[in-house]
Order: sequence, then C-alpha cells, then structure tokens
Amino acid sequence: MELDQGIFAALVLGILEGLTEFLPVSSTGHLLLADHFFGLEQPAVFFVLIQLGAILAIITVYFQKLFELIRDALSGKRGAWLFALNVVLASFPAALAGVLAHDFIQQVIYETPMVICVMLLVGGIVLLIVDRLPLQPKYTDIYTYPWHLALIIGLFQMLALVPGVSRSGATIVGSLLFGTDKRSAAEFTFFIALPIMAGAFGYDLYKSREMMDLGLGLDIAVGFVAALVIAIFVVRFLLDFVSRHGFAPFAYWRIAVGGLGIIALLIWG
Repeated sequence: MELDQGIFAALVLGILEGLTEFLPVSSTGHLLLADHFFGLEQPAVFFVLIQLGAILAIITVYFQKLFELIRDALSGKRGAWLFALNVVLASFPAALAGVLAHDFIQQVIYETPMVICVMLLVGGIVLLIVDRLPLQPKYTDIYTYPWHLALIIGLFQMLALVPGVSRSGATIVGSLLFGTDKRSAAEFTFFIALPIMAGAFGYDLYKSREMMDLGLGLDIAVGFVAALVIAIFVVRFLLDFVSRHGFAPFAYWRIAVGGLGIIALLIWG
C-alpha cells in the first residue's frame, strides 16, 4: 500500500473508531469488518493503538470531574474512594482475560469476520430486548453504585473481548439487568473504559514494539487524531441522546450491519 493510501485508510478507520467506541455497536467489530471488506490492510495492533484517541476524549470531556475525583480521593473522601474501587473492580476481569487470551483473540477471532457479524447480530437482538424490558432502576448515580454491581458489570465487559460483542454494549446490558438507569449505565462505561483501554494500549504497544516503523507510526498518529476529535463530539452528546431515545437505534444498527455482513460473507467470502 502506498503511503497516501495508508494515511487515507488510517483517517477513515480513525473516524470510524471515534464514532463507534462509546456506542454499543462494537468499534473493533466495525473496524475489522471495514478492513476486511474494503481491503484497508491495517495490522491488528493499529486498531488497539488508535483507541488512545478515544481515551483522551473521555479525559478532555470529563477533565473537571476527574480532577475533582482525584482531589476528593487524596483528601480521603469515602465516596471518591468507593468510585475508584468500583472502576478497578469493573476493569479487572476483562484486563485479566485480555492478557491471557491476547494472542488467540488477535490471531484467530480478529481474522474471523463471520464471528464478528454473528456477534453484532445477536448482540443487537439482546440489546433491543433489554432496552424494551420494563425494568425499574435502583441506581441512577454512578458515584453510589455498590461494589458488587461494579464487579458484575466488569464480568459482562469481559464478554466484549470477542469483537462484535461491544464493550459498551455488554456493560450497558449488564448494568440495566442489575438495576441501573440508561443514562448512568452509559456514563459508567465511559469511566471504566479508561483503565481497560489504557492497559490494552500499553500492552499492545509493548508486544508490537518490533514491528513499529515510520509508516505504521504515521498511520497510528492519523487514526489517533481522527478518533480523538470525533469521540469528543460523541461523548458530549451521547448521554442526552440515550436519555431521549434509549438504545434501540443502536440495536437496529447492529442487526443491520451484522445481517448484511453475514449475507456478504456467504456470497463473496
């Protein structure tokens, strides 16, 4: 691939990453399918490393809130420490499973688009069903989630190691089933994304250090900037959208993309 083509592909994938990372539609699934069907030819490490842009989007939008949490934790406020503990508990299962299954996930599942399409389709149906259940929320403030709820959400997040499941989708489904409202469920996914995505970034950067060169580094930089800019807009407006419309629009999108992907794979491979 020529350099300009590589930059174009990195830009497109970065925009796609920014659009989908915090939506319950599976950003990794969308990136891998775009790579497969349109021949964008980026290595698996590219998809993980450009997520740093999405991480910085969360820090940018929630900078004041994060600063206040750190300040309160350092001053010994119990609520801040409880929230920090919940973030760690919710991140730990996926972090551990991700390290143990890293090579299998990237070398096998990442290369199996049919699995991704099926997970998009099935996950869309599950999300649609859960969104329509007459659930009565018990928890509406992420800073007062009990520790056992955070751990349960973390176990659901572990399912998202399979591309197509969606990290935010899995955590939102788990949150809603165990008593949260839709808005706080979406907001909690933002915060627990920080340690899990930062850890994945550092781990993949270390594992792939020998294959890094100027061309790949430039592609990653372009994808990172695009993901950062787009993700800032998504994070700013997502919570209000979810409060008004729920998760059904994303469920229908998943079903459409997964179904069309399965048809395309059966016809063209």
